[in-house]
Amino acid sequence: MHQIADLISIFESTFYQSHNTRLVKGEHEPIYIPANKQTPYHQIIFAHGFYASALHEIAHWLVAGEKRRLLEDYGYWYCPDGRDKAQQAEFESVEIKPQAIEWALSVAAGFDFKVSVDNLNGEQTCRFDFQARVHQHLLNLLSNGFNVRTNKLLKAISEFYKTPWPMNNAQFTWQHPKELKNAV
Repeated sequence: MHQIADLISIFESTFYQSHNTRLVKGEHEPIYIPANKQTPYHQIIFAHGFYASALHEIAHWLVAGEKRRLLEDYGYWYCPDGRDKAQQAEFESVEIKPQAIEWALSVAAGFDFKVSVDNLNGEQTCRFDFQARVHQHLLNLLSNGFNVRTNKLLKAISEFYKTPWPMNNAQFTWQHPKELKNAV
């Protein structure tokens, strides 16, 4: 049901003309590369052809402002897997917004969302606590509205996959396992 070619096509028909940007299936690590002498368009390159990776990288592009979209990887700080506690806390704080948008994109596509703390070889944190923060940010976005590009893509994906539009809080129900345990 979730073919990467479909997502590439939806993204291209939504943004190639207006933003000179293409979603590109990569072989290795994801990266954003602005247009240059070799490639006349911006590239959102996602890892290994994975649908979830494409959604995540699109979410970063949707968060990035106009000036950031002129910089490789948007000019953001990134510390790879193996982060200590302070580095992981910083990573999670900057990942809340893109992962909230990724969650919305996933629901629009009828695709299962899994929050990622992306630190298998480093300090382990509670994935559920991070997911609670991502969920809260997502609910705020639903209440206050997504930016224009995000809204446009959410609608296009929703139309393609025939999922409910407009989106609403009921599509994003989630409870922290601690809350479920305390409710019993």
